[in-house]
Amino acid sequence: MLKIKENSLFQESSETRKIYTVSQLNRQSRLLLESRFSTIWVEGEISNFKHHSSGHIYLTLKDESAQISAAFFSQYQRGLRFELKDGLKVLAFCRVSVYEARGQYQLYIERVEPQGLGALQLAFQQLKERLAKEGLFDKERKRSIPRFPRTVGVITSPTGAAIHDILNVVNRRFCGTHVLLYPVKVQGEGAAEEIAAAIGTMNEHSEADVLIVGRGGGSLEDLWAFNEEPVARAIFGSQIPVISAVGHESDWTICDLVADLRAPTPSAAAELVVSSRLELEERLRGHKERLDFAMNGMFGRYQEELSNLVSSAAFRQPQYLLDQFTGRVDDLGRRMENRLTNFVDSKSQAFQGIMGRLNALNPLAILERGYSVSFNEKGDIIKDVRQLSVGDTMQTRLHKGSLVSKILKVMH
Repeated sequence: MLKIKENSLFQESSETRKIYTVSQLNRQSRLLLESRFSTIWVEGEISNFKHHSSGHIYLTLKDESAQISAAFFSQYQRGLRFELKDGLKVLAFCRVSVYEARGQYQLYIERVEPQGLGALQLAFQQLKERLAKEGLFDKERKRSIPRFPRTVGVITSPTGAAIHDILNVVNRRFCGTHVLLYPVKVQGEGAAEEIAAAIGTMNEHSEADVLIVGRGGGSLEDLWAFNEEPVARAIFGSQIPVISAVGHESDWTICDLVADLRAPTPSAAAELVVSSRLELEERLRGHKERLDFAMNGMFGRYQEELSNLVSSAAFRQPQYLLDQFTGRVDDLGRRMENRLTNFVDSKSQAFQGIMGRLNALNPLAILERGYSVSFNEKGDIIKDVRQLSVGDTMQTRLHKGSLVSKILKVMH
């Protein structure tokens, strides 16, 4: 009978066991995932979006039933045209790995594309909405374009078709207009910064009356410099009116929306800003004809009025009219003199009557009839002998002169 030692099936020698530390297990897991999924595309919706101060982005990609953490380091973000945010559905090109310190597996994103909409188109929509909220597209702030600019500033490539089209139109329509070219890159890395700097420099020197900013046609990628925020800010801050002339008539850019006027092409921009010499001469000729007609009519009216004046009596018999006016002046003078004399006599008689009445009421007039009035030393009129005593003096007013008396005796 075969005897089996108890629990022999569940016992191993220490030499046959494979034991991993936590760090070793996480490292092996990382190597396994990285070898199995070196780079993959992952579809999902962004949530828990965080933009760290270091420039790195941390987020979660999720679908209806699962989620996974992801990191998007700053060195991979240089080509990112649109803004990442929660709720945005994206396709992420990434590596799958394990963050060994926590034993957490996650994605390391190297490129992101919006799902269902091109990256450039999404970036255009995002910037357009943000700038519109800030008022950069408001019609109220747009400035009028001068009708007869002496100098037109053009910001474009010196070798592109745009500058040649503009010069051809200017020379054909009004060759006396000066064109000041500021050469810039119109596509590729750094083009937006060059365009924005050129607008700023043109404003600093203030040599142009109006600016044309643009280039010929191309794809959305070719025209992208004119969808960049620095260009929009520069146009918004320009003191010189700006005409945007980017691409073809069907192409619309952020530059078109913020500019004071949008032209469908560079040639059309030149047509808008430079008046045709022939059209101007024709307009001036029409104004001259209307002015001549108005002046002839006015001269005719004045000539008729002058003829009427010459044929009037004042010009035909001036001495007769002068005698008539002289006689009338003399007559008016005599009438005025008579009225003034009558007025003075009337007022003199009234004055004499008033003086007579005043003299009748004058107490001093009584003195003319032999009466007198006496005053004591205080100047009071003496009406009663009891006002006096022996030895007092009094003054007596006569019709002519006065005298002073001393009281020797008082009789009651």
